[in-house]
Formats: sequence, C-alpha cells, structure tokens
Amino acid sequence: MNANAQLSHDDLARACADAMWKDDDASRGLGMKIVEVSAGQSTLMMTVEPHMVNGQRIAHGGFIFTLADSAFAFACNTHNERVVAAQGNITFIRPGKLGDVLVARAREISRNGRSGIYDVQVTAGDVVIAEFRGHSRSIGGSWLPEPGIDANQR
Repeated sequence: MNANAQLSHDDLARACADAMWKDDDASRGLGMKIVEVSAGQSTLMMTVEPHMVNGQRIAHGGFIFTLADSAFAFACNTHNERVVAAQGNITFIRPGKLGDVLVARAREISRNGRSGIYDVQVTAGDVVIAEFRGHSRSIGGSWLPEPGIDANQR
C-alpha cells in the first residue's frame, strides 16, 4: 500500500510544499512565507522591501509577478507530481507600496492530464494589486517517495 495514500489531500499538499520549500532559494530569499497550502491551492505573503521598489517608488512589477508565480507553483505541486510553469501572465491593477504586505492566493481552475490552469490574486490588505493566470505542465516524478521507486528516479 502506498504510504502517501494514507494522507488526506490537504496533508499530502502540505508535505509536497514542505519538500519543495526546502530547495526554493528564490522564494525564501525574497522573504516570502507560506501562509496556507491545501490541495490545488496556496497562499503566500511577502513584504515590499526597499530593494523591491522601482524609480516610481512603487513595488517593481517583477517582484509582484514572482510572488504570484511562487503561489502558482505551490498550488500546482500539491498533488505529488513535479509540475512547472508553461506560461504565466499578469495584469497589474493597483501599485504595491513600500512596506505593503502582499498576499498571493492561488487556486486550481482546471487540471487535466499533464496540464493545469491556476488563477492567483495578489492583494495588499483589501486592495487587489494584480491578477495572474498560470498554465502548468507536469514533468514527471514526485515530491514524496513512493514505495518501490528509488529516490534518484524522482
């Protein structure tokens, strides 16, 4: 019997996130924090620091995109399959400001075969900062060991 089959969907999602987080130098390096992870969903947060503002003195869009992309990544990797982004786009609605705590909430819209679609909303308090849509692609392998599979084959 597969040991992972004994986990609830949300416990499996959290275990996958923990495995992914330990090697995610980019997200950790930008000060992101995982707020919540469940099957097909994730919430991450990040504070806009001085090195993240542009010449307009607002949050650089690249950092907002990166936060949304990280939330997308954690949401689409909750099913114990290794998944990467195939495409992502963002619409900026309002500027983020120095000191804002940005929260990115990702949710699975569709998952079929090796492909998925995920929406991410980025907010600062009650204000929507950006909307992101990502398309994912499964690349094979798993985050957690499965019985009978050598860890080097993952």
